[in-house]
This record gives sequence, C-alpha cells and structure tokens, in this order.
Amino acid sequence: MALTLDNAAPVTTAAPSAHRHAPPWRGPALGLLLPLTVAVGWEAAVYLGWSNGRLVPPPSRVFSTIAELARTGELTRHVVATLGRVAAGFGLGVLSGSVLGAVAGYWSVARRLLDPTVQALRAIPSIAWVPLFILWLGIFETSKVALIAVGVFFPVYLGVMGAIRSVDRKIVEVGRAFRLSGPAMIRRILLPAVLPAYVLALRVGLGLGWMFVVAAEFMGASEGLGFLLIDGQQLGKPAQIVAAIVIFALLGKTTDWLIEIATLPLLRWQDAFDRHDGET
Repeated sequence: MALTLDNAAPVTTAAPSAHRHAPPWRGPALGLLLPLTVAVGWEAAVYLGWSNGRLVPPPSRVFSTIAELARTGELTRHVVATLGRVAAGFGLGVLSGSVLGAVAGYWSVARRLLDPTVQALRAIPSIAWVPLFILWLGIFETSKVALIAVGVFFPVYLGVMGAIRSVDRKIVEVGRAFRLSGPAMIRRILLPAVLPAYVLALRVGLGLGWMFVVAAEFMGASEGLGFLLIDGQQLGKPAQIVAAIVIFALLGKTTDWLIEIATLPLLRWQDAFDRHDGET
C-alpha cells in the first residue's frame, strides 16, 4: 500500500510556553516553602499550647539562640572552625579521589589492582576510623581533616571512575578518526563527557564531608558546630542543638549551591531534559 503525504498532519513547531521563562525567584521560593511551612506550623503549635516546646523548641527560641551566639562572637568562631575543617578535608578528598578514580577508570590493570581494596574500605563505617585516626594522628586537627577527607574520597573516586568507564565508545572512535593526540583526546572528548558525573560526585562528596565533620568534631574538639551539639546535649540546651543543626543545614546548602553555580558554565553544552524542565 502506497503512502502519500497529502493527508499527513502538518508538522508544527511547539509555541513557546507562557511559563517558559519563569521568574528567577520561583525556584528558591519553592524550596523555602516546605521548611517555612513546618517552622510556622510548629511555632503556632507551641504558641497555642499544643506543645510546651521544651525538647523541640519553636523557631523563635532557636533564632534567639543563634542571635545570642552571634552577639557574643561564639557563632563566628564555631562556624569558621567547622568551615576550615570541611574545606581542608574536601580538598584532600577531592584531590585523592579524582586522581585514583581517573587512574582506575582509564587503566583496567590499575582498576583490577585498586578497586577491590577501595570498595572494601568504603564499606567501613565512618565511626570505625575514629579510634585509629586518634592513635595515628592525635586528637587535634589532622585526625579531623583526615576523617572528613575519607568521607569525601569515596563518592569522588566512584564518580570519576564510573564516568570515565561510561564514556560513549563511539565518540572516542570519532576522536581517534580525527587523530587526536592523548592530551587533545582528554581535553576535547573525555573531560566534557565526564564533567556532569564529576560535578554530581563533588556535590555528593561535599554532603558527606558535612556529615563526617560532625563525627570529626566529636573527637575532643573545643570549637566547631559539632562541639555546639555536644555542649548543648551535656548542658541540656535543646535550642542550642537545633540551632547548630540549622546552621549545618544552611552552610551545607550554601556550599552545595556554590558548587552548582561555579560549575554551571562548564555544563551549558548539555541539552538535558532537566535543564528545560527547570525553565518551565
């Protein structure tokens, strides 16, 4: 049976949606909607007497605690100490994870040699490293930074290795057909192909770095947000504990957002569904 195009439905191009260019504040506003709703709801519950707010203090009491810590300068001291540890541990973890992940992803012999050991070490709970690091490195900053670096290392290692191994063979063949040199192959083919997964691994590693800094600051720290948690528990100050948790959340989200913003120009070439979906 012959087919003609006479009755075929005309191909139309979709008109730009009215919601295509959403205002830039819509994303952050939607993200704040849930925590603000929970905070306002809990504040109202305590105000109306449905809860005494003793163990779970209302937001007004938590913000008063944060303001008091800021007024005395304690907040700045603890935040700077924690940020310094996370930055140092994140840097070390990213450096070692990127190098070993690239080696294991690019050379199969190195992967067979390294990967079983790394996977076995990855299964060790973070808290199990604490006594060993204290014995090896002492109770001061070195052991804390090393513990954070361990937490950052594994997701970065896995992300880099997996990204290199999953590069489409056909685009590598295209590079070889154009007789690209080794550095040119890395710069023009491999690096753009692994960047999306690498950025995601950095964000996961940073999140684990913030988790590991709490365990690190339990190791006899005298300053830092983890110290505020322990101090609040020992002195029976739930508002201080919740305040430290809120500051952890704000710092974690801010640093994650900074990574996202800093790497955005490197990923503009992507024609991903999520990028278009985020604009609607």
